[in-house]
Amino acid sequence: MTAIQTLSAPLGRLLLSLIFVVSGVGKIGAYAGTQAYMDSMGVPGVLLPLVIVLEVLGGLAIILGWQARVVAFLLAGFCLLSAVIFHGNIGDQGQQIQFLKNLGLAGGFLLIVAHGAGAWSLDNRRGA
Repeated sequence: MTAIQTLSAPLGRLLLSLIFVVSGVGKIGAYAGTQAYMDSMGVPGVLLPLVIVLEVLGGLAIILGWQARVVAFLLAGFCLLSAVIFHGNIGDQGQQIQFLKNLGLAGGFLLIVAHGAGAWSLDNRRGA
């Protein structure tokens, strides 16, 4: 493994996942508003605790490189669903950017699914 690969894997996991940890924690602080927004978009607000768990714990799992392939698969699916449900109005430039951002994140997670967590990961320590 080259020095660039050794450094880029953990940095890439951190940068990919930070948005989910921050967003998940933010949803805790704005619980009622987030739940109402989900309901307004046709998603049952009762699912919000699952969203928070996936974002916070899933994001932390990717950062640490723990069960990275499984968690990355779940987060990729979450990104794709979120893109379609919440940012599907691609006629609106702001929503189009959010849609494409979610697609990019899903792509990054699918790379983790394909190649694993890489260096400085709990998975790598276990030989996964």
